[in-house]
Amino acid sequence: MRSALRIALPKGRMLEDALEIWARLGSGVAEGHANSRRLILPSADGRFEFLPVKSQDVPAYVEAGVADAGVVGYDVLYEQQPDVLQPLDLGFGVCRVVVAAPEGVLYPHLAGAVTPRVATKYVDTSRRFFASRGLQVDVLHIAGSVEIAPLLGLAHWILDLVETGRTLKENGLVVVDTVIESSARLIVNRASHKLRLEEHQRLIAELESIVAEPVAARTSARG
Repeated sequence: MRSALRIALPKGRMLEDALEIWARLGSGVAEGHANSRRLILPSADGRFEFLPVKSQDVPAYVEAGVADAGVVGYDVLYEQQPDVLQPLDLGFGVCRVVVAAPEGVLYPHLAGAVTPRVATKYVDTSRRFFASRGLQVDVLHIAGSVEIAPLLGLAHWILDLVETGRTLKENGLVVVDTVIESSARLIVNRASHKLRLEEHQRLIAELESIVAEPVAARTSARG
């Protein structure tokens, strides 16, 4: 008997939505394990086992083959550029990667030919984006909240992930450019996809059927 497909899932706000989708496949977390401290969680039907990890680590687990597939935001994929298959947009976790600045700060050029400083968690994304615009910037890697950087004079602009824009507004920042639109994506290890093609195709087809359902129907199913 083949082992269960291992699915790497991002801890945090997307984990609940991802597990809900698998539950609708009849493959939710096995009873008694949802709140356990186990690092790998079996599904109720034995088809899958779930590996909750940090969002930024999901591509590494899938690319290395430690997990057969995974769920991760497109923002992470765009930043890391992993060598994985990306067969499906799952439609949740919708947000944007944007450039934001304090009100009144010029964009895309500063006065006096000053080289802008950009604070971000997305270093490679920032470099690619500004290079594509022909703009020279100094990119500053910030692991924590980047919104504070312009307030303290550390940076002129930030490049960050936003959902509602509330945090930006509360810190006096406004969106001045959009880099990418992001949402949760299914990713698949290339070797696993070849070796376990039927299982992956079945999973993708099942997920597609759920994603295709009207939002109202999915909301109703949550109870």
